[in-house]
Amino acid sequence: MNIHKTLLTPLLSISLLVGAGTAQAATWCESGKPVKFAGLNWESGMLLTDLMQFVLAKGYDCKVDALPGNSISMENALGSNDIQVFAEEWVGRSKVWSKAEAAGKVVGVGAPVVGAVEGWYVPRYVIEGDAGRNIEAKAPNLKSIADLGQYAALFKDQEEPSKGRFYNCPAGWTCELENSEMLKSYGLENTFTNFRPGTGPALDIAVLSSYKRGEPILFYYWSPTPLMGKLDLVKLEEKPGVDKSLTIKVGVSSVFNEQAPELISVLEKVNLPIDLLNQNLARMTHENIKSPQLAVLFLKEHPEVWHAWVDEAAAKKIEAAL
Repeated sequence: MNIHKTLLTPLLSISLLVGAGTAQAATWCESGKPVKFAGLNWESGMLLTDLMQFVLAKGYDCKVDALPGNSISMENALGSNDIQVFAEEWVGRSKVWSKAEAAGKVVGVGAPVVGAVEGWYVPRYVIEGDAGRNIEAKAPNLKSIADLGQYAALFKDQEEPSKGRFYNCPAGWTCELENSEMLKSYGLENTFTNFRPGTGPALDIAVLSSYKRGEPILFYYWSPTPLMGKLDLVKLEEKPGVDKSLTIKVGVSSVFNEQAPELISVLEKVNLPIDLLNQNLARMTHENIKSPQLAVLFLKEHPEVWHAWVDEAAAKKIEAAL
């Protein structure tokens, strides 16, 4: 009997350890916990969110959800793990994100978009003309923001005809303050009005209407966006050494990062080529396609892109779901 007790004790310990190991091996989604996404409200953010949700739901049997809200509230929710994924985080542009990252509450993984840029743009026909539209080149020597001083009359402000007009971001956006400082640093504040449209769509309307009429317009813009996929634009050069490329990552809560490595390994591989993304965002607005529908179309039409994000078993399940 003593011999049996001696043998049973280590066997029982081993059994308990195996059982504990099995329990610990349950993945985030196997445990029934949903993956909650930030309900982003701009086109590229919506499309990235819907793509990631579809891939996790169909490829890895995850329950997914999205919580609506503005960027700041969603970044706060990410820091407290009330949501787990912020599909398009522009690193360094938000104090909320930077503070949460410094505190170890959030982590940026992967690179869902590479090559995103921001800057001052003019339509290409302003510099090169457009024979097909019978538009002559009005500023063939315009290459940089520093050149704009001699072209104020070309971009004439109808309300202040003695000045040119620069279309800034709407008031309150981070870029609006940065652009206002740039007008001063380039010595343009006395020759250009600092025009701030009321909303993002108002800026789009101003650009699109001028482009349709073939008129000169000077404006700030960024990518990835539908407009960048529609129009042929030229980004004006800045001072030497200035780098306006943007770093975009998938924002995740630190809790999710630690507890769901099998999903992090998927999210960190997600990447949409910038030109292809801009084209699809343009398609979204031109064909009036909702983001979830466009996500499915994208997955059907571009397996060469998303197959690199997932393992073979998940790829087969996603293909079957499509």
